[in-house]
Amino acid sequence: MPPKQQQTKGKAAAAPAKKKEGGSSGGGKAKKKKWSKGKVRDKLNNLVLFDKATYDKLYKEVPSYKLITPAVVSERLKIRGSLARAALKELQTKGLIRLVEKHHAQMIYTRATKAGGEEA
Repeated sequence: MPPKQQQTKGKAAAAPAKKKEGGSSGGGKAKKKKWSKGKVRDKLNNLVLFDKATYDKLYKEVPSYKLITPAVVSERLKIRGSLARAALKELQTKGLIRLVEKHHAQMIYTRATKAGGEEA
């Protein structure tokens, strides 16, 4: 019996040694992660001043939008944000649009109703 016990000890001792070897040689050297350059956005070429066509489009289309913000106007008319803010102030003074909410970072307008009251 004692010689058999020694053989099992030898097998048990050899098994963990194989696991260690298998783990290190199986994976190989890990490659370095290559960083992507990220998504490249196209440069926006928005107008700084109004041309005749865009100014007419502003007065024709913008008062019919349900939600009017400087971002929406800037994107649809391809104008700068500062120009869109100034244009919306002008439309509001003429009564074509109505201010819903004003915050230092965002102004929200809606189309002016004929009754001039609250929209349902």
